[in-house]
Amino acid sequence: MDLNGPGPQRGHVLLIAGDVAVRRRAVQLAPSANLAALAMVPASVLLGSEVPTDTVCLDGTRDPNTVLARLRSAAAAPGPLLVYLSGRLTADRRGRRLYFALAGTTASAVRYTAVPWEWLGAELRRRPAGLTTVLLDLAADRDAWPLLRESGSLPVSPGAQVYGVVCPPGFAAGGDGAVSGYTRQWIDQLRRSPVRPSDVQLHALAAGAAGLPPGALVLPTARELGMRTGSVLQQQQQQHDHHYQQQQQQQSLRPADGGPQEYPTRPDPRPVPRPDPAPDAVPGGDPAVASDGDPRPYIHALASSGRHGEAALLARAWEEYVRGVYGGSSAQAMEWAEIRADLARMAGDFVLAARLWMGACRVRLAGPGGSGPEALAAAAGAVYCWTRLGEREAVVEVGVELVAVLRALPGLDPRYLELARARLSAWEESGLPRPART
Repeated sequence: MDLNGPGPQRGHVLLIAGDVAVRRRAVQLAPSANLAALAMVPASVLLGSEVPTDTVCLDGTRDPNTVLARLRSAAAAPGPLLVYLSGRLTADRRGRRLYFALAGTTASAVRYTAVPWEWLGAELRRRPAGLTTVLLDLAADRDAWPLLRESGSLPVSPGAQVYGVVCPPGFAAGGDGAVSGYTRQWIDQLRRSPVRPSDVQLHALAAGAAGLPPGALVLPTARELGMRTGSVLQQQQQQHDHHYQQQQQQQSLRPADGGPQEYPTRPDPRPVPRPDPAPDAVPGGDPAVASDGDPRPYIHALASSGRHGEAALLARAWEEYVRGVYGGSSAQAMEWAEIRADLARMAGDFVLAARLWMGACRVRLAGPGGSGPEALAAAAGAVYCWTRLGEREAVVEVGVELVAVLRALPGLDPRYLELARARLSAWEESGLPRPART
């Protein structure tokens, strides 16, 4: 969140450690260890903002009303807000409601000793969109997991950006009191990167390298990504366009005569195959966006409105065009291949998205500077999409290909390859029935 803007602001960081997750006397998730590690990161780095910030840590709290009071105080902050929760999700068996378990929560008194999950959304829903990030590192117990599987999500608030993971019962997220993989990777990325990545980049890298067990719930889900509209979506698009334009200004290409030529801010206005209807004829379309020669905002709007097939066709047409003009291995062609990968992710086709990311990574590896950050970013995109797969056949088939790509990356942190191999082995040996081939 880059929210340094005019006017007085004051940020807030609220870190909450709930009840430890234990399975057969083994610690699956140690919230206190996660909280202690995250509290060592400066608040300005956590928020991605230099505004004055208050930090509150709740560890070992037993009273749900104490947590509610802290949530209410945090929600009242005028500036950026980060809420981090780590611990055990449980459920009220009678009312079928999810709860965030606190120290001392018991199965027989969940309604009185744990925090109802809807309290979090109720306190944050009045905050302006774009100012709130919720980071979750949770483990569900046997009472909560069926409800999560049924809903396929963990709603918080429409105006909040929610990132996190929920591990199923019976799998270790950290183990023996250690910092869990997801939180540890989030912190490591913040420490290693010379420039703070965006929250979505941090989440993608952390989820991809955390060694999540098969079936873990990764947030946001594909459905939630498609539902992000209004001011939040507009802000994300503006940030993406600004970053994209900066990249274009920094890139250059050398034509056949060897003279320098600046990369155009939009594609050459020559005839381009475009599926009907034309952008200007699309209901609700923005003619200013559609007519300025840059198709990216229009394609993004199509995908965001659920018209994934049209967005994919148009992106493929532009990719074919730039491949013909600049070459199949050019930076311009690679950019459109990666746009197509992200469109597949938005559509929930994680198999296609992972393969497109892997294809882009291979082409970048074969070109000059193949071990650069672009190839690593493409590999991170492939890993993230692979972790979203939940069918054994797809996980194994794509995973074998992904491990080969990661092995070929000279600048990759070896832990990423080790974790990918471990996840692939876990699925291969999971004992789940292999889907029948048709």
